[in-house]
Amino acid sequence: MDLPVMPPVAPMLSKSVKEIPDVGHVEPKWDGFRTIVFKDGDEIELGSRNERPMTRYFPELVEALRENLPDRCVVDGEIILAIDGRLDFDALQQRIHPADSRVRMLAERTPASFVGFDLLAIGDEDLMGRPFVERRTRLEEALAAASDPVFITPATADLAEARDWFTRFEGAGLDGVVAKPLDGTYQPDKRTMFKVKHERTADCVVAGFRWHKSGGIIGSLLLGLYGDDGRLHHVGVAASFPMAKRTALVAELEPFLVDDLSQHPWGEWADQEAHAGTRMPGAVSRWNAGKNLSFVPLRPELVVEVAYEKMEGDRFRHTAQFRRWRTDRTPESCTYEQLESPDDLELSEILPLQG
Repeated sequence: MDLPVMPPVAPMLSKSVKEIPDVGHVEPKWDGFRTIVFKDGDEIELGSRNERPMTRYFPELVEALRENLPDRCVVDGEIILAIDGRLDFDALQQRIHPADSRVRMLAERTPASFVGFDLLAIGDEDLMGRPFVERRTRLEEALAAASDPVFITPATADLAEARDWFTRFEGAGLDGVVAKPLDGTYQPDKRTMFKVKHERTADCVVAGFRWHKSGGIIGSLLLGLYGDDGRLHHVGVAASFPMAKRTALVAELEPFLVDDLSQHPWGEWADQEAHAGTRMPGAVSRWNAGKNLSFVPLRPELVVEVAYEKMEGDRFRHTAQFRRWRTDRTPESCTYEQLESPDDLELSEILPLQG
């Protein structure tokens, strides 16, 4: 491979803002794997956000990119996966598997798509120092003939339309919107773009915690919600605390420690078969099989208000943010019914999907 921009390249990032800024260009924020595609003839490499290649996990997409991209180019974008007309991040995560036979099987059963949104190089030209408005124009030219499963992301300069996208596109599983200054150069690993994501709150039961990696202080709180079956389901963690709060939480949680795990709603967390009946912490990490997922159980009596962005099935898609203790709420009142659900939207209304 011999390109003017060579792998690895750390993707350019976004900073969170509350309102969509009027910078001249807004795109949907895709919920997938951020990927930079390097193509030199038949050679394809898919670089991830952590700069590790993901090429082997998406053989069907490698072939589609060979057919749909210019002969020599570097394109920044997102690998996404849709099921029943909606983005499905859980299904996308399943594609990262060590067994080649399973990779091939999943490539047929749950094929992925690629949405391009920036052009870093084409032919012998390095475009990273050019303004985004030029890179976008060149991207539209480069992907003009591309077809499913390779797309160019929709974009708008109209703030009213961008606000409509922010609300409506969530129904198809999208994350929010990203605003990009038209005069910006491509700056790897720098937060020079702006993202606006949904934020909601929920009252959750705190049923355990994990120690911080440094030891002696709280790393994360394990959150639960009661389902229609009356069982407490693990929905995620709250983990973003100042160091002083992590220390204070040790004393706050001590009165709720559980000695007998058999009396805890997640007492069977280490039994993988038990996870079929209810969501519990401790399932094997797809990204780090050796990671210690044990936790310290607490009596499920504390209620905390957390901020979250969206649900992925029956759990929080990202780490929740601690807001405050809710001493006025009973644990039994913390159910899934309190959560908002966006109106459904078919992904085909955003991208020209053929199947």
